[in-house]
This record gives sequence, structure tokens and C-alpha cells, in this order.
Amino acid sequence: MSKTRVCRSEDIPTNGMKQVELDGGQQVLILNADGRYFAYQAICPHQEVALCEGLFDGQVLTCHEHLWQWDVETGAPVGLAEAPLEFFDVVVEEGDVFVGVASALKLASIFEGISDEAQAQLAGLMREESYHADAVIYDFGAPVEDLYILEKGRVEFMLGRDDRTSPGGFLISKGELFGWAALIADQPRRIAKASCKEESTVIALNGNEVRAILADHPVDGHRVMSNLVHLITRYLASFGAR
Repeated sequence: MSKTRVCRSEDIPTNGMKQVELDGGQQVLILNADGRYFAYQAICPHQEVALCEGLFDGQVLTCHEHLWQWDVETGAPVGLAEAPLEFFDVVVEEGDVFVGVASALKLASIFEGISDEAQAQLAGLMREESYHADAVIYDFGAPVEDLYILEKGRVEFMLGRDDRTSPGGFLISKGELFGWAALIADQPRRIAKASCKEESTVIALNGNEVRAILADHPVDGHRVMSNLVHLITRYLASFGAR
């Protein structure tokens, strides 16, 4: 982990929080949960409200504006919240608090819980790709080859077939997977369009190569496909609620 010293541990009271700035200007929120430290994005993913102005009880972080909440141990949404928080690696050494940016592969929920061996093999497949604002990563009818994990930026979707298309109704955040059709055998063409709302960086992995690794690790493969079902269900629920 490439890490940056951001403050002293005593600068963050027990069950309190502090907003800090990383090199490059990125804002991060450090939380002290009874001596355990967690780091998350400093801005609410809902309407860009500063989370340091919210409430933290040692377990749950609450945005004061619209009462979105998150589990501090995982960044997972609680109650009304509809999106997780981006987390950062954090360590305390001799009272100094250091924060590092975790890789998108590590953040990707679809690979949550798989073995270290499979994780390392997947990391060997990663290709970083950068796109300018309004660039199309893939379009309707394009061949299905890669799956993608968002590293930086924002990606929006259109869903449908032929002339029956409509906005997907959602943007994704860092560590979220898209282009998941590449994980499914015999899915030759895209039925969605992915385009960048701003300059974005993604991790691309070839679907055939990912499936081969998962076939060699059947327990991990089962876990990934189970995670994929949950991901698709969430996306479809978001689309249907429009």
C-alpha cells in the first residue's frame, strides 16, 4: 500500500471522526471506533454532503442531510442508504495515522471472500484503461470480451435492445463491477451501453481468463457467481424502481 501520513491518532477522539486530505487533494474521513480506525470517502454519495458534519456513534455513520447511514466496519449501506462508501486502507504506526488507496480489485464486492490464491491470479489479469468524459466503453451489440471494475470516475448505463433503450437509472462507484456479461458463457453481444460521465479509469479483465481461474477454484467460483446474482438483482431492482 502506498500510504500518506494524515494526522496523529489523538487528533481523532474515541467514537469521533476527522476529515483529512490526501496527496492530490482527495478528501477522506477517518473514524475512530473504540480504538479501531476506518477510512472512507468524505462526501456522501447521495448529494455531496460533507459526512464530517454528520453523526457517528461508534458503529454507524449517519449523514445529517437525508439520514443515509453506513456500517463503519464495512461501509455497507444501512436503512435508507442505497450505495456503499468507498473505503481506504488505514494503519496506525507509533501514533501516526496513515491512509492508502486500496485497489479497485480488492474493493470489488463480486470477488469478496475468495481465496488469496485466486485473488492473486485475478490481479495478474488486470489491465488499466483510461477514458475521457463522454467516452463509450462499450455499446449495444458490441462483442462481449471484458468485464470492468471502476477505479476512478463515474460510469452511466443505457439498457435495452434495438430501438427500445432507456437510461439504466444508476451510476456506479469505485470498486463496482460492470460488463458482467463477460462472466457468463455464451453471451456474445452487449445489451447495454456504458459511457463515462467524467474522466474515468477502469480495470479490465478478460472474461474467458477469469472464468478459467474460477473453474480451477470451484469454491471461489461458486462464491463469485453467488455475488454476481446479488449484483444483478440490485441493478434490476434499481432499473425497475424508475
